[in-house]
Amino acid sequence: MTGETTTSPGRLVVGRETRPKLPPYLKLRHDAGRGRWVLLAPERVLTPDQTAVAVLQLCDGTRTVEEIAAKLAEEYSAPVDVITADVLDMLQGMADKGYVKG
Repeated sequence: MTGETTTSPGRLVVGRETRPKLPPYLKLRHDAGRGRWVLLAPERVLTPDQTAVAVLQLCDGTRTVEEIAAKLAEEYSAPVDVITADVLDMLQGMADKGYVKG
């Protein structure tokens, strides 16, 4: 078991043991000309905020959500349980839109 469950075909339910990653058709890039990060998707350009960028940069398919949250909690001197809840919520929203795989 990889830490995720599905409730309908193809729907990822993000959990603490999920190892999130961006699908091959989605790229996180820094737009130097505009000084911001963008998510490049087919026929779309998304502009994540700084918090989302910090999370997405750690979504490499090797780290669990728990490990991502622990790293961010250490980096930002924040309670790990609060960070974990926020990361789970953000990644679930992105998984529901097909922007994160597990």
